[in-house]
Amino acid sequence: MSPSTPAAPARSLPLAGLRVVEFTHMVMGPTCGMVLADMGAEVIKVEPIEGDRTRHLLGAGAGFFPMFNRNKKSIAINLHRAQGAEVARKLALSADVVLENFKPDTMVKYGLDYAALSAQNPKLIYVSHKGFLPGPYEHRTALDEVVQMMGGLAYMTGRPGDPLRAGTSVNDIMGGMFGAIGALGALIQRGITGRGQEVQSALFENNVFLVGQHMLQYAMTGQPAAPMPARISPWAVYDVFTVKDGEQIFISAVSDAQWATFCEVFGMADLKSDARYASNNDRVRERPTLLPILRERLGHYSAAEVSRLMEAHKLPYAPIRKPEELFDDEHLLATGGLADMVLPDGPHAGEVSKATLFPFTLDGQRLGVRLSPPTLGAHTDELLAQLGYGKDKVLALRSDQTVG
Repeated sequence: MSPSTPAAPARSLPLAGLRVVEFTHMVMGPTCGMVLADMGAEVIKVEPIEGDRTRHLLGAGAGFFPMFNRNKKSIAINLHRAQGAEVARKLALSADVVLENFKPDTMVKYGLDYAALSAQNPKLIYVSHKGFLPGPYEHRTALDEVVQMMGGLAYMTGRPGDPLRAGTSVNDIMGGMFGAIGALGALIQRGITGRGQEVQSALFENNVFLVGQHMLQYAMTGQPAAPMPARISPWAVYDVFTVKDGEQIFISAVSDAQWATFCEVFGMADLKSDARYASNNDRVRERPTLLPILRERLGHYSAAEVSRLMEAHKLPYAPIRKPEELFDDEHLLATGGLADMVLPDGPHAGEVSKATLFPFTLDGQRLGVRLSPPTLGAHTDELLAQLGYGKDKVLALRSDQTVG
């Protein structure tokens, strides 16, 4: 068994008793599986004999496997062998939900597509995660960064003429979440009709949903949305400021009352009484003259002083943090937003790390880590036994590398 962290007090999770079999890799499909796993489903990750390749990615991909594969079991199966595909089909037919995120027609080759499986199990819910929903683009190879570029998000994130991908795998993660939402809806409908269905989620369509507000801005105003760094802000004070010793802090005052308080706190009575800055819209129009004044005056304060004053007077602000600094965030630590888990692979395999949990509570509690991300094939023997394979058969499957 893979290492697991101490379980939270026993309680009934919403999806306890549900079996999910996951034929996924990278981020999108595994995110969907993690959503269902965190809510209590038994999620079985089917990996190739050599393991999900995200176990061994370097650089920005090093966090993929440990982040998106907790609370899951692992079985290693060689689908290229006829016996391996047969094992996978038996496993899939034991499931309530099957997840996949391979290229179109890949699952058909192994008899693991929705048509083949639902013919034997009409109650099956089958969630496909793709680059594009069926249509002219469906055979293109898609990645998060690809759809950010073609779907307007990179244009909106970067400065004019400098498209820039968002700072995390937004489409992969949200695409997996939408797959999970679709699965939950299908489960409710199955409870009514007794029949399953196929759910499809896609990176490109997810990205278009994210930029939909900018599309409707154009529909409402007739003016194209400007990239975020060049946008006309609806608020005058809503920006990153460089203060003493080159430190940076985000400061905002989004109402007239907040502006008045801001001016009082930082000794700017002259700006508070200046008619040019009387209302928020006035201040927006005067941003080119106002912001340089604020930058010069705030430059004499340290970031800690600004934070203390903003906090004391309930004004919105934010320190500029790096991801690694969040491990020590007092709010996350105090509220249980981080949980211990054991790293499964790489140079730090076996070490305990903090992991971020889903940002909601059920019955006042966060959904925790019941199983650390599994080592490769950690549950192969257990799951094969459940499918009726005896010890001799399991040994034979292992010896010819059909399973691992």
